[in-house]
Amino acid sequence: MHSRREFLLTTLMVPLSAAAGSVVPSERRVIVDPTTEFRMVRLTDPSHAGFLPAPANRAVARRGQFLVYSADRDGAMQPYRMETGSGVARQIVQAEGLKPESLFLTADDKMLFFADSAGIHRTTFSGREREIYHWAEGYEGGSGLGLSLDGMYAAAVETKPDHWRLRLVSFRNGPVTLVESVEPISFPSIRPRRDSVAYRRGDSSLWLVNFDGSQNRKLALAAGGLGPVFWSPDGRSVLYLSVPEDPTHAVAIREFFPDTNQDHWVTDTSKYATFAPNGDASVFAGASASKASPYLSLLVRRAHRELTIAEHRASDPRLVTTMFSPNSQRLFFQTDREGKMCIYMMNTERLVAETED
Repeated sequence: MHSRREFLLTTLMVPLSAAAGSVVPSERRVIVDPTTEFRMVRLTDPSHAGFLPAPANRAVARRGQFLVYSADRDGAMQPYRMETGSGVARQIVQAEGLKPESLFLTADDKMLFFADSAGIHRTTFSGREREIYHWAEGYEGGSGLGLSLDGMYAAAVETKPDHWRLRLVSFRNGPVTLVESVEPISFPSIRPRRDSVAYRRGDSSLWLVNFDGSQNRKLALAAGGLGPVFWSPDGRSVLYLSVPEDPTHAVAIREFFPDTNQDHWVTDTSKYATFAPNGDASVFAGASASKASPYLSLLVRRAHRELTIAEHRASDPRLVTTMFSPNSQRLFFQTDREGKMCIYMMNTERLVAETED
């Protein structure tokens, strides 16, 4: 059953300009990594830049059969859907000032949410798009976009000079402001199966606030720098990359449980700059920040052992985004190893057990 509001939102969607729906021929190229001799597929061409969304956003379909990404083929960033088997891509809509990190695929693989210079939008893959929230007067959109599992809530940041605020957009009740701050707020992430939102504040702190704005608090994570953050599927914990202030100490993946304020070490890493868990967080993909060993590796959580799978050779390892398909059988990553940012894919069915979405 669909609510009257859902029905109206769907029926009011309208197709955008003719550029939406344009087909891009396959740019696939098979590459053999010179260090590991593992095969990978470069999905986008280095003649233009291609970007995955923020690491915690869902961008790959359930079985890895397609992904959503952004590219600047015509000079401006636009959202695309690519069939990973053929490499053929299609521009989804014509956006104005697209925020590439904001793309978010719904859990049923049927719709895409994104943010641009005007506001937050949702669209079908046939290009029927609707703006669901327009940035407030005097504000512009900040970094990141969060989406609830049922697709009925979005969390975003609005900003103006020296001021940031976290907004929760309910498709039933409209928008509300959860937090206002003179410190930068970014990358909101809605907690699965809970009515709360995690968000970054400043450079290295993670905060959590309820949907009604109550219990806004800083989470007691390990001291030091903060890398990527991911909710567990059940919402009980967050996995995060902890970068110690002392460079002689190991960069570690840790897990924090907000309901009990407990923080646990999970595993040390080979100086990861970024990482991402697979479907059940039994394996992690990480990009090393080491200049001598600019590698992408798989780390088995239980054994605390790593397997180098490729060179990323990124100009800045912090820009290497990695993400597994929900079933853990494909790994996608972005790096500018060939000059411009490109998206690559590796099959991992022989290395990682299949998981359920």
